[in-house]
Amino acid sequence: MSKICIIGLGYVGLPLAHAFSKKYEVVGFDINKSRVDELNSGFDRTLELSQTQIKSSLDNGMKVTLNIEDIKDSNIYIVTVPTPIDQTNQPDLTPIIRSTQSVGEVLKEGDIVIYESTVYPGVTEEICVPILEEFSGLKFNKTFFCGYSPERINPGDKEHTVENILKITSGSTPEIAKKVDDLYKSIIRAGTHLAPTIKVAEAAKVVENTQRDVNIALINELAMIFDLMNINTYDVIEAAATKWNFIKLFPGLVGGHCIGVDPYYLTHKAQSLGYMPNLILGARQINNGMSKLIADKTIKLMVKFDKKLKNAKILILGVTFKENCPDMRNSKVLDIIKELQEFECYVEVYDYWVDKSDRETKKLNFIDELPLNSKKYDSIIVAVGHDKFKEISTDDYANMSNAEPIIVDVKGLVEKPTWRL
Repeated sequence: MSKICIIGLGYVGLPLAHAFSKKYEVVGFDINKSRVDELNSGFDRTLELSQTQIKSSLDNGMKVTLNIEDIKDSNIYIVTVPTPIDQTNQPDLTPIIRSTQSVGEVLKEGDIVIYESTVYPGVTEEICVPILEEFSGLKFNKTFFCGYSPERINPGDKEHTVENILKITSGSTPEIAKKVDDLYKSIIRAGTHLAPTIKVAEAAKVVENTQRDVNIALINELAMIFDLMNINTYDVIEAAATKWNFIKLFPGLVGGHCIGVDPYYLTHKAQSLGYMPNLILGARQINNGMSKLIADKTIKLMVKFDKKLKNAKILILGVTFKENCPDMRNSKVLDIIKELQEFECYVEVYDYWVDKSDRETKKLNFIDELPLNSKKYDSIIVAVGHDKFKEISTDDYANMSNAEPIIVDVKGLVEKPTWRL
């Protein structure tokens, strides 16, 4: 029987460890002590797993640790650490490199290292493998092996969980590829797709999110054009969607750790080979510019209605990167707040999903409940489509607003917005 070690216990690693723990001996490794402590106490701040689910994994024998000695007797290592970008939008491989070094220190003959982190094609074999060889003293495809199976976790989605999403698999030899495929097939109810090479699997993952990014950028650009024409973008989309092959997407902010990040991994690799991916980079530029567009529109509306900008009180509804989850990674709502603060506006945030004790959230002015009937705000921005926000009525918005209500609707939730993206 395999003993599986999951490296990194975040949005991806924890649900994966839980799924494997139903059939295998599993040890979860993370360098964040507070994360390890809270999981051992049965709490998951990402809310991907319930207390009951965590307890069931622990009862099944899953061990959660930050001690590298506890993972030495594993024979399959699955790396699920983040792969972010830096301030210049270049891939930051630091987490995956450090994790690979740690695995290399405990790697034994016959072990398999599988990567799930999103990377550009070539990272596993060209960057990670040499590190594993250096730190272990073993030889790739002779005394240890690798696989790649990209994560497809959708934060906050309780329907498309890890076991219900078809999994791409791959391995460094045909025999290892089958072993990796069989391993995932044993827990993934939706089935697997065995890719011919690791690079194909790496490319498939980065393409999934790049395609979505480009499609959303098109809708965002159309929304800007239709706004100039005084045409309701949502009405246009509903009409166009009556054609069977129209892809029905809506304008909005593109944040999170996937769609707003992964295209830069592909463009980095393309540029290193001498190709300029103008379409992908153009899409990124459009989507990154939406926060400023929304902030600027809010400022212009306040000027139009003779509201002072300095110390203007603005309420932001929602600060996570998507609806109905606590994930704030790369949230573009933060950019809206920053833009408004440059005009010396006072911005308050209401988001019932967010952990207020988090280091990032402490920088924001949170309110615990909506101040209905307060006549307090110069403008209100509906930035995230949390379910409870759909219950806020036109009268509620009016009663929270002073003078003429200014309601900026980013998500298409408001019945009578002042302006809708």
